[in-house]
Amino acid sequence: MPILDKVLIANRGEIALRILRACKELDIKTVAVHSSADSELMHVRLADESVCIGPPSSTDSYLNVPAIISAAEITNTTAIHPGYGFLAENANFADQVEKSGFTFIGPTADTIRLMGDKVSAIEAMKRAGVPTVPGSDGPLTDDHDRTREIAQRVGYPVIVKAAAGGGGRGMRVVHNEEVLISSIEVTKSEAAAAFGSDVVYLEKFLQKPRHVEIQIIADGQGNAIHLGDRDCSLQRRHQKVLEEAPAPGIPEDLRAQVAEACVNACIEIGYRGAGTFEFLYEDGGFYFIEMNTRVQVEHPVTEMITRFDIVKEQLRIAAGMPLSAAQEDIDFQGHSFECRINAEDPQNFLPSPGKVTTFHAPGGLGIRVDSHLYDGYTVPPFYDSLIAKIISFGESRDVALARMRQALDELVIEGIRTNTPLHRDLTRDRAFQAGGVSIHYLESKLED
Repeated sequence: MPILDKVLIANRGEIALRILRACKELDIKTVAVHSSADSELMHVRLADESVCIGPPSSTDSYLNVPAIISAAEITNTTAIHPGYGFLAENANFADQVEKSGFTFIGPTADTIRLMGDKVSAIEAMKRAGVPTVPGSDGPLTDDHDRTREIAQRVGYPVIVKAAAGGGGRGMRVVHNEEVLISSIEVTKSEAAAAFGSDVVYLEKFLQKPRHVEIQIIADGQGNAIHLGDRDCSLQRRHQKVLEEAPAPGIPEDLRAQVAEACVNACIEIGYRGAGTFEFLYEDGGFYFIEMNTRVQVEHPVTEMITRFDIVKEQLRIAAGMPLSAAQEDIDFQGHSFECRINAEDPQNFLPSPGKVTTFHAPGGLGIRVDSHLYDGYTVPPFYDSLIAKIISFGESRDVALARMRQALDELVIEGIRTNTPLHRDLTRDRAFQAGGVSIHYLESKLED
């Protein structure tokens, strides 16, 4: 018997196809919603039913809550999976889904709100014993003297962040007291315009940290486990480019200690579903920055080293089932990399939509490809440029990296430009091969 009768996939591209495959494996019927520009997507072709929910603009389609709810109603859907991006971390959407009589495959709306506000998230993590960045311990007020005292105590440089920010937006680095107050005012104005809230807070600005995150999954019934960590430090404009698991060069006792704190935090807040704790890591210290209350783009590297299907577990938990594994059942083995292949010019990174005349996916031992591409598919200009994820696995980091280099050399995508040349270069970069580069490394490399 299927654990859910029918799931509507409220997303597009490779993650929609990933969700569809997990549903099929569990004998769950699927509904694909799509914009008028996406009728030829692979998952739309494979779904049991499909519904067009609007024109190409994501505002009028993938972000159109009434249209998605209506599609669920007319197809007698049981549950809605939001994937990542779009409405995945929208508490109001989660509320609407549940109030309309459907199951939201993810955390409760209250949890999404709690973790979506950076200030409340940091406060919750401190209570749970998760290490955080030294800072204002809450929103900044109009008391400028207090703000100056906080910055002096934390030590310059500091970073001012919007509480409702994300995706690298709504933040500003301040190097001295002379520009502190003016920088805060500018950030508040930008935050109000971009996020509808001008609440900001202040933290110590770490000079050369790495981005390390910990994957957890919890059933909302008092059970939670972690699935290890990932290093996502290779970033451009705060957007991840290449990820790996586990994060190299971290002491095992520290790794275990922080992971356990994340599990305890999930139990304390009653978390349900898959989630990721994101940290900056510098000089042997972990510093919590935010929690993503959804499945991550880079979840495959964790699946490769644990052989644990994160999306299937999301579906099981949404059906009210307890976790299918205890912490002692998770066996970490080997190493995995993921390269995000984007439809963009490898020189200037401008989007490169268009028709894919040839697509040849790499293969071989330890290679996984998550992609919705096929020969003749036209990449539309309206959405994120991610078109494929190449994932490698090996019994060691060196083997996994060698397999990734070979996979990238085998990959053929013609008709559009992609960032594959960048990945070929990165996987041969000596500093990256050594492991442990900072979040600033890629941008510095690109500037040379």
